[in-house]
Amino acid sequence: MKRQILHTLLPMLVVLMTACQSRPKDVRQVDELPAIWPDYTAVTIPATIAPLNFAMADDVETIDVTVKGSKGGEMHVNGSYADFDIDEWHELLAANKGGAMTVTVCAEKDGGWTQYRDFQVFVSADELDAWGITYRRIPPSYEIYSRMGIYQRSLADFEETVLFENSLTSGLCINCHTANRTNPDQYVWHVRGKHGATIVSKSEKGKENSEKLELLPARNDSIGGPMVYPYWHPDGRYCAFSTNTTSQMFHTAGRKRIEVYDSASDIFIYDTETHSVLKDTLTMRTEWAENTPAFSPDGKWLYFTTARRQAYPIDYDKEKYSLCRVAFDAKTGRLGQQVDTLINADETGKSVTWPRPSYDGRYIMYTQTDYGYFSVWHPEADLWLLDLKTGETRPMDEVNSPRAESLHNWTPNSRWFLFTSRRDDGLYTRIYFASLDANGKATKPFLLPQRNPKEYYRMSLYSFNTPDFASRRIEPHPHEVARKIESDKRVH
Repeated sequence: MKRQILHTLLPMLVVLMTACQSRPKDVRQVDELPAIWPDYTAVTIPATIAPLNFAMADDVETIDVTVKGSKGGEMHVNGSYADFDIDEWHELLAANKGGAMTVTVCAEKDGGWTQYRDFQVFVSADELDAWGITYRRIPPSYEIYSRMGIYQRSLADFEETVLFENSLTSGLCINCHTANRTNPDQYVWHVRGKHGATIVSKSEKGKENSEKLELLPARNDSIGGPMVYPYWHPDGRYCAFSTNTTSQMFHTAGRKRIEVYDSASDIFIYDTETHSVLKDTLTMRTEWAENTPAFSPDGKWLYFTTARRQAYPIDYDKEKYSLCRVAFDAKTGRLGQQVDTLINADETGKSVTWPRPSYDGRYIMYTQTDYGYFSVWHPEADLWLLDLKTGETRPMDEVNSPRAESLHNWTPNSRWFLFTSRRDDGLYTRIYFASLDANGKATKPFLLPQRNPKEYYRMSLYSFNTPDFASRRIEPHPHEVARKIESDKRVH
C-alpha cells in the first residue's frame, strides 16, 4: 500500500495534479458515484473516528483515492482497497471539524481506469464523547452456545480487546454487557449454563484497583427466574432487570426464520447495597408481560414495555407491547402509585421494544415491530424517536432500512447513537452510527470501520449484538472472572 500526504503549502504543480496523477492519461470519467463498500458516501462522522477504509463493491485491480478537506489538507492512497494512515487521517479530520472532505475515486479494471463523480464526507462539529464501544459477538446458532464473547473496541483505531469469552469456562452462554451510562466503573452481565451467574461490578470513582466483583445466582428464587435485560439507575445503587420465561419456535416459510417469545415476564429492581430485590405489583402483574426496563436520566422514572399475555405459542403474533412509565423514588427504593402509558399498542397496532432515553432527557429511542419484542428476527423492525418535550413520535426514516434495525444506545452528550442492523445481507447484525442534530434529525448512518472492511465482514461468521458506548477503556481480567464463575460461589 502506497501512502502520500499532500498539503496546501506544497508547490502549485502538486496541488493542481488530479487524483489519478500517476495513472494513464486516457482515464474514463463517468458521472456516477463509485460503488464502494461500505457505503460511506455523504455520511457525517465525528472527528475522532477511525479511518473509513473502503473497497469497490465489485472486484477491481487497484483503486486510487484522494481525500481533500474543505478547510485544507489532502490525503492520497492507492492499492487493492483504500487503507488510510491513522495518524494522517486524524490530522485531516481535526483540521476539517465542522467542514467536509471531498473524495475522488479512480478504479482500475481489465487494464482500464475509470474516475467517478466525487462525493463528500461531512466532519461533525459535535464531539463523540466516548473512547470506544462494547459488544457481544455471537455465531448464527439457535440451540447451542458455540463460541461467543464480549469485546471492547477503540473508535479511534481498530484495536479490539477481549473482555470475556465463553471458551474460558465450560461453554456458557454470555448475555449482554451493560454499563451505567457508558461508565466502565460499573457494569453487569449474565451468563447461563451449569455455572451460570449474574455478574455485578462496581468500582470506587477515582480509585485504581478498587473493582468489587460480585456473582449472584443465575436464577433468583425470590423472583422465580433469571436477571436479564438490565438498566442502571444513574446513582449506581439500583439496577432494573426483567425476568423472562423465554421460548423459541421456527417458521417453515416466509422471510422470518425464528420467533422468540416470553410465556411470562416481570420487572424488578435490584439494590446493590443491600443485595435485595425490590418488587412491586405494578410491574409484576399476572396477566401482563412487563419487559425491557430503562431509568430516566434523572432517575425519577422507570420506563418499561408491557403487553397482555397471550395463549402461547398459538397467538404469539397478537402480543403487542405498549411503552409505559412509573415514578421511582431512589431514597426509599419504591415505585409510584400510577403507571402512565406513553405509546399505546391498542392505538398503534404495533409493538414497542428496547426503549432507550437520551441522556439529556429529551428523547426516547425505541424499536417498533409488528408484534413481540425480540426485534432482531423481525425484518420490519425500525427505529422510532419519541420527543418527550412535545409528545410526538416518528419513524427514523433517515436511518431505517427494509431489514431489521434493533438494539441501540446513546453517547453521554446525546449527539450520537449506535444501533444494530441487518441491512447488508439480512443474516448478520452489524453496528452502525449516526448523529442527531438540534432538531432531532438524524444523519446518514455509517458502518463500524474496519482495517480491511470488505474482507473482514465477508469472512466473519459472527453477529454484533447489544452494543454500547464506553467512556474509557476497560482493564480486562477475563481469567479471574472465569475462575470466579467456575467456583459456584455466589452472593445471596
